[in-house]
Amino acid sequence: MKKLLFIFTALVFVGFQACSEKDLEPTLEQEKDVETGIKTAEDLQGLLGGAMNRITSEFYYGRDFIIYGEVRSDNCYANGKSGRFITPAVMVMTDADAYPRDTWTQIYRVIASANIVIAKENAGLVGDAAVIADIVGQAYALRAMAHFDLLRLFGQMYVTGGTQPDGIPYVKEYKGDNLIPVRNTSVEVQQAIYADLDKAASLMPANAGGTSSYMTRNGALALKSRVAVYFKDWAVAKTSCEAVMGTNMHSIVSSANFINSWLTKDSPNAIFQLAYSSTDNVGINGLQYIYRGTSYGDIRVLADLDNAIEATDVRQGLIGADPTNPTFLTNLVKFPSTDYSDDIVLIRYEEVVLNYAEALFELNNADANALTELNKITAARGATAYTSVSKDNILLERRREFCFEGFRFYDLARTGRPIPLVDAFNQSHGGPTAGDYKFAFPIPKSELTSNSNMKQNKGY
Repeated sequence: MKKLLFIFTALVFVGFQACSEKDLEPTLEQEKDVETGIKTAEDLQGLLGGAMNRITSEFYYGRDFIIYGEVRSDNCYANGKSGRFITPAVMVMTDADAYPRDTWTQIYRVIASANIVIAKENAGLVGDAAVIADIVGQAYALRAMAHFDLLRLFGQMYVTGGTQPDGIPYVKEYKGDNLIPVRNTSVEVQQAIYADLDKAASLMPANAGGTSSYMTRNGALALKSRVAVYFKDWAVAKTSCEAVMGTNMHSIVSSANFINSWLTKDSPNAIFQLAYSSTDNVGINGLQYIYRGTSYGDIRVLADLDNAIEATDVRQGLIGADPTNPTFLTNLVKFPSTDYSDDIVLIRYEEVVLNYAEALFELNNADANALTELNKITAARGATAYTSVSKDNILLERRREFCFEGFRFYDLARTGRPIPLVDAFNQSHGGPTAGDYKFAFPIPKSELTSNSNMKQNKGY
């Protein structure tokens, strides 16, 4: 189904990236054709499905974006078996590197599709008004998520003396001056993300049930808590978490169900996930093959992560010797299916709980509820309860809970920490210190060449 939806939206910004005015002419004509062809709620749903399909690409959440958060940390490393992820793992790239180019391009493709949906908000389409509002609300949330992910990869917020403006272009339409957009500041991007997420929440129904394979109001609120934690906006993080918790629609997966939850569609902890099947997936270019594949298996686990998880903790079962090559520690559980059909959960309820614990702690170090929230996770994993809350304890629990999901690098960056060098042989990046220019990807050469307003990041 996703492939059929993608065919519809493939007309939109085919091969999109910033390009010359001459090159843009056919692209703009294609955009016009698609926009004039949207007449009904069903048409709009098809276009939204195309945006979702673009998120599932291996260049975005289908693989690469998640791996970037692991190999640039003390969780994993790239062993070079198939030659993949070498430059992100070493953290030495040029503006011609394929990884920043492909991810930059793919995420802006998502934004392009979302923008066309949003443009139809008041277009008088045929269909149920509430359904149309929900679809548009989802597009606002996806646009916010995409810009946030670009900001985390390419922004200069945590680079000492970084390029100014320090953000990325927040693109709401591809017309006029927005064809060669300038960089916004990180604060401007943050506020635009908040505005999009607030708009999304206002359009989508409260307490909507059904599948977590589409964005919901809770998804938008949980995403807002993630953004707020990243920017140390603790009051916003707190209220966003409370809004999700107050719906009682999600729960922490128990210790008994934790391992199997990675094989479960619409698990009770899944707030937003990407749907795959045995016939609709990215195949060997996905997370399964890069973590464990017999031909790939490039991303391996550092012993320090394994040692950070107690023997009684159910998460100890995540890591073990690779059955095909016992020399390596590997991710055994997350994204396990050999037919590549696993859904990829992008937002879990456990993140909301840990975001809430961190926000409570930052707002009032003496708030006993912060410890209560933190220990909700340990209790559900068979781990030893914490006796006190500290930033170190919060980051440790996040490391244990979200390993292999792409969180670790960004947790280190947002808290101003270096990348711990726990294995000098395998960690080819050498453990950059906080503020190093390597904490941001280079702006792709293709973007610099075609967009005269774009400024390169420091160090490239």
